[in-house]
Amino acid sequence: MLTFCLTALLVLAMLLSLGWGAVSDTEVIGALLAVDGVSVRDRTIVWDIRLPRVLTGVLVGAALAVSGAIMQGLFRNPLADPGLVGVSAGAGFGAVLAIVLGASAPFWFQAMMGYYLVPLAAFFGGWITTLLLYSVATRNGRTSVATMLLAGIALAALTGALTGILVYYATDDELRDLTFWGLGSVAGANWQKFWSAAPLIIICLIAAPFLARSLNALALGEAAAGHLGIRVQAMKRIAILTVACSVGAAVAVTGGIGFVGIVVPHLLRLVQGPDHNRLLINSALLGAVMLLLADAISRTVIAPAEMPIGIITAVIGGPFFLWILMRNRSLVDL
Repeated sequence: MLTFCLTALLVLAMLLSLGWGAVSDTEVIGALLAVDGVSVRDRTIVWDIRLPRVLTGVLVGAALAVSGAIMQGLFRNPLADPGLVGVSAGAGFGAVLAIVLGASAPFWFQAMMGYYLVPLAAFFGGWITTLLLYSVATRNGRTSVATMLLAGIALAALTGALTGILVYYATDDELRDLTFWGLGSVAGANWQKFWSAAPLIIICLIAAPFLARSLNALALGEAAAGHLGIRVQAMKRIAILTVACSVGAAVAVTGGIGFVGIVVPHLLRLVQGPDHNRLLINSALLGAVMLLLADAISRTVIAPAEMPIGIITAVIGGPFFLWILMRNRSLVDL
């Protein structure tokens, strides 16, 4: 029932996002259905501006929320989140590296990679950061959440410093793009950016439900999961790869958008319980809805200008994270 309600809510949010602006809802529907009489301007607004923006928001919101749910299940702690533990910062460093240094790469390399260069660089940045985080926080088969958070802070600081060095050497045009990109937004979404990240995110979203049984077993402990027939180490590698891939692609397209991965799974656990068979699917739906609503707020608060989505999610997610921290203080005792 919850999945059906979230699906209906997502469809409604997409329609509202498509109709948000000067073009009327009737003109939007006419453009989507290719009805005669719709002007070229309205078709361009709907198909080339609004639709890729909405679809990008759906995919990125779903990717961040599902990644948060996977990390919380992997670390067996509700405080885990790709943004809080440095994974997003690592992915951001990979993306900045591709943006700043990509122009100096050989022409044949640029032609071969095309728009996939930035998402792939962000993926490898997030993947390496996640592997480092897991290796530092895990000892004798047990993962310390305190060590995880501290290691995440250190890794985020390190990648932030490296990103700062690249920004220092960036051109004026690259610097302007990086400034707005770092705050997180789907305002610049187009079909080229969408298709550069969509394949990676869609593959990860399809793969995520197959981790549900293993994550449920892991909640009992690694030893118990092994006795249930779960190949724990292999599952961990697949989970880490899935998170790095989806977060890397999402960060490459929209920049840094935080707190979606911690707010959405935690809300759903309060409503439906910890079963990952439903949690991962519902996280994708609610994450997409949350990002579309944040995008709508960003277009409204300082209209006609737009506020970056990363600011909106931080304003909402910051107090929510403090609330979670207060409820789970025993989990972070050193």
